[in-house]
Amino acid sequence: MTSLAVRPIALAGFAFCVLMMAVALGLEHIMGLEPCPLCVFQRVAVIAAGLVLGVAALHNPNGKVGKAIYGLLSLAAVGTGAFIAGRHVWLQGLPADEVPTCGPGLEYMMDILPMQEVVAMVLTGSGECASIDFMFLGLSLPAWTLIGFLLLAIAPLRILWSLKT
Repeated sequence: MTSLAVRPIALAGFAFCVLMMAVALGLEHIMGLEPCPLCVFQRVAVIAAGLVLGVAALHNPNGKVGKAIYGLLSLAAVGTGAFIAGRHVWLQGLPADEVPTCGPGLEYMMDILPMQEVVAMVLTGSGECASIDFMFLGLSLPAWTLIGFLLLAIAPLRILWSLKT
């Protein structure tokens, strides 16, 4: 049995990342929806996964070590994004009296706080992340993003699965 090439899998994953970012930027710049801090972090995860998958497509490793590195790095980015999107969906599902108060804006936090404190504050959530500004087919944007990350996970999982062939 011949080994499965990484390039087509990585290209498909990269293309899906481009699609996810195009939708996010379209919603921001065409529809006027401002991303909350959790949305920004989800975008960072999409970009990170896209970069790893893009490099994997260019490199197209044949060896197990290269496949493992690209598969694990892209899976880590996708898993992080799925975790953040899941947290976002959870925040949106909280009863109104349990929603955290709104905190400072992400740009302000980035200017005055160390990165680890910014990440901690964003992941604990704030009121602006709990509001639902847009729904499509009955699901909020973070729910769609979570679905996107779960679909995107197919690419790194397939790359890792190719280690067995």
